[in-house]
Amino acid sequence: MDALSREPGGTGGPLPVAALAMQPSRVDCIERSHRRSAALGLKRGEPGDAGPLVRSDLQLARERNQRLCLHAAPVMQLLFQQIVNSESMIVLTDAQGTILHSVGDDDFLARADKVALAPGANWAEHSKGTNAIGTALFEQAPTLVHAHEHFMHANSFLTCSAAPIFDPRGNMLGVLDVTGDHRGYHQHTMGLVRMSASMIENHWLSDDCNNRLRIHFHGRAEFIGTLLEGILVVAPDGRIVGANRSALEQLGLSGAALRAQSLATLFGTTPAAVYDHFRAPMSAPLRLSVPDGRPFHATARFDWPSRPMALGLGAADDAAPEPPQAAPVSRDAAVPRAAQPFSGLQYLRTGDARLDTVIGKIRQVLDRDIPLLILGETGTGKELLARAVHHDSARSRQPFVAVNCASIPESLIEAELFGYEEGAFTGARRKGAPGRIVQAHGGTLFLDEIGDMPLPLQARLLRVLQERSVTPLGSPRAVPVDIAVICATHRNLRDMIEAQAFREDLYYRINGLALRLPALRERSDLEAVARRILRAERPQDTPELSPPVLALLRRCTWPGNIRQLANVLRTAAAMSSGERQITVAHLPDDFIEDLERGRPGLVAPASPGTAAESAALPPQTPQTLEKAGIAMIRAALAAAGGNISAASKQLGISRNTIYRKLGRPPGRAADA
Repeated sequence: MDALSREPGGTGGPLPVAALAMQPSRVDCIERSHRRSAALGLKRGEPGDAGPLVRSDLQLARERNQRLCLHAAPVMQLLFQQIVNSESMIVLTDAQGTILHSVGDDDFLARADKVALAPGANWAEHSKGTNAIGTALFEQAPTLVHAHEHFMHANSFLTCSAAPIFDPRGNMLGVLDVTGDHRGYHQHTMGLVRMSASMIENHWLSDDCNNRLRIHFHGRAEFIGTLLEGILVVAPDGRIVGANRSALEQLGLSGAALRAQSLATLFGTTPAAVYDHFRAPMSAPLRLSVPDGRPFHATARFDWPSRPMALGLGAADDAAPEPPQAAPVSRDAAVPRAAQPFSGLQYLRTGDARLDTVIGKIRQVLDRDIPLLILGETGTGKELLARAVHHDSARSRQPFVAVNCASIPESLIEAELFGYEEGAFTGARRKGAPGRIVQAHGGTLFLDEIGDMPLPLQARLLRVLQERSVTPLGSPRAVPVDIAVICATHRNLRDMIEAQAFREDLYYRINGLALRLPALRERSDLEAVARRILRAERPQDTPELSPPVLALLRRCTWPGNIRQLANVLRTAAAMSSGERQITVAHLPDDFIEDLERGRPGLVAPASPGTAAESAALPPQTPQTLEKAGIAMIRAALAAAGGNISAASKQLGISRNTIYRKLGRPPGRAADA
C-alpha cells in the first residue's frame, strides 16, 4: 500500500465508515498536494525549511495578527480541555502558515519541536510539503493529513486535522490545527476543529461588526444561539455586508453573491422592520423566508451605540443613532446608497499639525484618480490611512483589498496578485483563482511594502496599471479592471532605484502624490492618541492616565510607533480593569524594564531644552522610577497583609516580579 492510499487509523488501518464516505475526494486532495510539493523541489527524505522566525519577527507576526490571537486564545483553551492527555497539541497559524501559538501535552510538544512544529516555524506547503496546515491554506478547506500522507517522511508520525479561519468577507485569517500521534487518530477530531474554527469566526464577526445590525437565523428555531446558526451583518441601508460560514451554507450562496443582496431582496424586510419587531423585550423569533419559499426563524442584535475602534474606523462620537422608521418594502426595491456622515480621514485627526497637513493633501486629490504613495516607519498607520481614504472615496461600497508584498513567498506572489487559470501550473486550484487585483475591481487595491515586490513582478504590475487590465497565469485573455491604487513602504525607493532594486518607471506610476506619515515620536498628539486607544478598549469605563504614566509615555521614543503604543495600552487597560486610573503598576513589565535600563532607541535622551518641562513632571530617572515601583509594591503588600499572591493580582504583575523588585528569593515572606 503506498502512502497516498493509506487510511488513517493506527499505522494504516481502515477508517471508520463515516470517514470512508469522504475518502475519494480526500485522496485527490492529498495527491494534488504531493504534486505541488514535488514541483516546489522539496525532497521527501529531507526535513524541509525548519528554521523558525527569530524572536523579533515572531513578535511582529503576532502583532500583525493580534486580533486573531485574541479571539482564538479562549477557543484554543476550551478545545485543549477536550483533548488533554491525548498526546496531541493545538496550533494556530496566520494566513501565510507561520505558527503563532501552540498549546498541548508537554511530552508531545517536545516531540513536535523536533520537527519544528512550534511558534515561529512556517508550515505552508512551500516549506513543509503536504501537511494539514499548508494544504488547508492552499485548498481553503478543512484538511486531514495522516501519517505517511505527509510529504516529508520526518512528519509521518503525525496525524493532523486543520480548518481555515475566514473573516466575514471571506478573506483568509489563518488556520486552526490539532496534531497528534498518528496512533491516536480519532474520527471526531476534525469535527472539533471545524466547530472551534467556526467559534473564532463568529467571535471575529461580532467584534468586527459590533456597530451593525446582525441577524441570527436558522431553519429550526432551537438552533439559534448555537454554532449551527447563520449570522448576517446588515448595513443601515439594508445591504448585507458580512456573514458567517453557516449563513452561506444555509442560503446556498457564495460570499460575493450574498453581499450583492439586501434584507429586502433576500428576506423581504428592512432594518427598520426588524428593529421594530425586537424593540419589545422577550420578542419571539421573526419568521422570514427567502425568494424560493424556504422559511427561517431569526433574532437580531443591535449593539447601538457602537464602540469606536481606536486604530480602525468607527463612530466619531458616542451618540446613539435614531432608530429608523419602518416602511413598506419590496424584494425588488433598489438598495439606496448609504449615507456616510462619518469621515474616516476626519477620525484620524487628533491634533497633530503634520498629520493634518497629510490629510489636507489627500482631500485635495480624493476621487481624482491620482495614485497615492504612503511613506513611513513600520507601525505608523499606513494601512489605516489607506482604509480611511477608501472609506471617504466614491469607491467606499466596493472592495478594499490589502496585499502585503513582504509576507507572500516570492514563488506565490505572482499567482496571488494576478490570478491563474485552471491547470496553469502543477497543483493549481480547480477552476483557478481570480487574483487580488481582480478582487479589487471597482474598489481600492492597497499594496503594502511595495518595496519588497520582486523586480520581475514590478514589470507586470506596471503593465496592469498602464493598460488597466490583468492577464491571469495560463490565460490568453486580459481581464479589464477598474481600481484605485494606494501603495505604501518603509523603504527609501529612491535609494532602491539607484541600486537597481526598484523600477524607476513603476515609481513614477505609483507616486502620484507621496505622503510621509510622521513617526509617533515626532507627533504632538501622543496623549490624544493614547486616550482614543483606551476609549476603544474600555468604552464603558475609560480609565485616565496617571501623571507618572504620561511622563513615561512621553519619555519613550516608540520605535514600534502606534502599534507599540496600542499594545502597551491594551495590556494596561486589561490590568486596570475596574479602576479609574492607569498607574505605572499596570504597564507591562518589559516596557518598564526597558525604560529603566535606558534601552537604546527606546528612551529619548535628556536635553537642556526639556528641563523646564521635566521639572513639571514626576521624577523620571531610572533610580526614582525603581524606588516608586518598590514603594507601590510595599504599599500593596501592606494592604494585602503580606500576601504576595494577592498583591500581585492587585498590581497586575507576576509574583516573580515582586520577588525580584524586593530582592527576595521566591518562597520567602515579604515584609509589610
